[in-house]
Amino acid sequence: MTSQEAIRVLMLSPIYFRLTPADRRQLIREYCNLFTQVCKRRQRAKKEE
Repeated sequence: MTSQEAIRVLMLSPIYFRLTPADRRQLIREYCNLFTQVCKRRQRAKKEE
């Protein structure tokens, strides 16, 4: 997931706009990292089927 895609998703939350720019950047990084982890787990699960 790109940062732009993450921002589109995160902007749906009203909390996103209450964060400082630095906190937003951190949230975007964390969101992308978690998304990547989930995708990798799903790919592994599909391979094991």
